[in-house]
Amino acid sequence: MSTAVFSLYVHIPYCLSKCPYCDFNSHAAEEWPEARYTDALCSEIAHFAGHAPWQGKSLGTIFFGGGTPSLFAPASIKRILDAAYAAWPVSGDAAHEVTLEANPGTVTEAKLAGFLEAGVNRMSFGVQSFAEHHLRTLGRAHDARAAVSALRAARAAGFENLSLDLIFALPGQDPAEWTADLQQACALAPDHVSAYNLTYEEGTPFRLWRDSGRLQALPEEHELAMFNQTRSMLASAGYVQYEISNYARPGHECRHNLNYWRGGPYLGVGAGAHSFSGVDGGGAWGERWSNRKSPGLYMADIEQGGRAVDRSERLDQDQARGEFVFLGLRCLDGFEAREFERRFGCDLETAFPHAVDLGRNGLLRRTDGRWALTGRGLLVGDSVFATFV
Repeated sequence: MSTAVFSLYVHIPYCLSKCPYCDFNSHAAEEWPEARYTDALCSEIAHFAGHAPWQGKSLGTIFFGGGTPSLFAPASIKRILDAAYAAWPVSGDAAHEVTLEANPGTVTEAKLAGFLEAGVNRMSFGVQSFAEHHLRTLGRAHDARAAVSALRAARAAGFENLSLDLIFALPGQDPAEWTADLQQACALAPDHVSAYNLTYEEGTPFRLWRDSGRLQALPEEHELAMFNQTRSMLASAGYVQYEISNYARPGHECRHNLNYWRGGPYLGVGAGAHSFSGVDGGGAWGERWSNRKSPGLYMADIEQGGRAVDRSERLDQDQARGEFVFLGLRCLDGFEAREFERRFGCDLETAFPHAVDLGRNGLLRRTDGRWALTGRGLLVGDSVFATFV
């Protein structure tokens, strides 16, 4: 994705209930101000369209995340998309990808058909598990039957690009249960699978419960075995691992997330959304900012002045270099050595001399002009990434 093309992220923060492992900016609610929040999103889009660095750029991808975006009506999603298309032209360099996250149990075939008609062409379902007892532990509002029904309803509605999320290394989960989850996922034949290991994030109930002994985290060796099991089973089913936690049938990689991992520019609108201006050399290393997290304060700020930025930061050269490297290394094909040199005016070994040692230790490789993790490096990716921060 060129620097003249950016990705748009739209955050819808409302959920029916808050999952105890989740540290995203989401808010449980029995009802939500859908019309007012949609108005605010449209106003924020219009504001940024007239200001640098977004003025004159083209849209590459759009992603509705949350929260639970599928709680909103198709008409609201269409209003937001119409506002985006009124603000920017769509890039013609590749198929335009518009993703909407959904929780099973919040959609019907009719609603899914409405999203498709509104302009969404990719649905991403937060399934997490097909085991009822693990869904209860995770605090999910759906059961396994609803997950299966949602995927089938999306196909029936006409969606040709479907993704589902799974989580492994759950408390008490054994390899046979994870095998069953992967088998069920493959049987539904999505085009993309995201498989994440459970993390106990600071400030979540899960972290508190783990620290107090209420939950027992799986040993690291069990987690690693499940990761390898995931890679093997999904590869056998025709899914190519293109990022540490993401697998796709060829041609169905998530273009929106690839733009993040490749250090491209993205604009986030909505409560708590994050943005990054991108890096284009010449001594400008990029700026990032985030919006107010409170939906009420976000809407009030937008209504008053068109923007709701809470925090901003200009990156220095070291930050920009480090982030480009560890994000790029998340992808199995890594990043182009020439692209690093174009952005930062030097080669990787000059900026990070320890890259030579990582290569000698069998964790990092340079092949065909690209830097990437080795198979061994992939298993300790977080440790490698930390050396570049």
